[in-house]
Amino acid sequence: MKEPVRYINNGYRFFDTHAHLYDERFAQEGITPEDILRNASEAGVERILIPADNLDTSRKAVSYVKDHDGKNGIMLYCSVGVHPHEASSWSVDVKDELYKLLAKREELKIRAVGEIGLDYHYDFSPRDIQRKVYEEQLLMAYELDIPIILHEREAAGDSMDILRRLYKAGNMRKNVGVCHCCSASPEIASELVKMGFYIGFDGPITFKNNKNTPAVCAAVPLERIVIETDSPYLTPVPDRGLTNEPCYVPFVLEKIAQIKEITTGEAAEAVMYNALSLYEITEG
Repeated sequence: MKEPVRYINNGYRFFDTHAHLYDERFAQEGITPEDILRNASEAGVERILIPADNLDTSRKAVSYVKDHDGKNGIMLYCSVGVHPHEASSWSVDVKDELYKLLAKREELKIRAVGEIGLDYHYDFSPRDIQRKVYEEQLLMAYELDIPIILHEREAAGDSMDILRRLYKAGNMRKNVGVCHCCSASPEIASELVKMGFYIGFDGPITFKNNKNTPAVCAAVPLERIVIETDSPYLTPVPDRGLTNEPCYVPFVLEKIAQIKEITTGEAAEAVMYNALSLYEITEG
């Protein structure tokens, strides 16, 4: 089995803005929450946000934060929402339960609605239902004045049509949220930034044959970039093929620094500030 390359931290601070730490893959591979948080802490990760896919994982994300926040000195946050894969599970009852969780968002450390959006690669839910659920959650986030986590795969046209319409109607916040694991074109990413989005980069930016994501990174201003792992998926080089953990997020940061032609320290300071601004977290 391949041995992981552990990041040697030089005093930098990191915020993994997207890690599914409740995912069953960790337990299946014998990786405990204690392992994840210890490894993350040793790599300099200080904060992690745990996103949700549906009502069940929204509750799991909330519980994970409740059970593990502060361990190994790591501050945890979460989001709640319904992923496009799970759009068929949407109902009035699900929406009501999400509202109940969001009503206690300060207590539960819920920082966003997400991940939400469109995914036409797998079409696990019918596209018309995906669009309906996406728009309902966008409006819910606007109503409650909270950022979103956007998932979009092979659906840029429809996703942008919905966003443009809501933006023109004044139904989007100044800080809209983040385009997670951005796979859009540089042009679309730049338009998202103008709307008020941050752009999230993770493991694929380090993949040798991926030309688009580095081009997107080059086009997006540094002050609008955040880093993420999407753990346990999308492990960056040099550990591609292993189960992803927040401890690998510094490798994403190093690639961004290389693309932006700045030092790792400069990049680390910038993206930490960006992540705190995205999720409206005050240090101290």
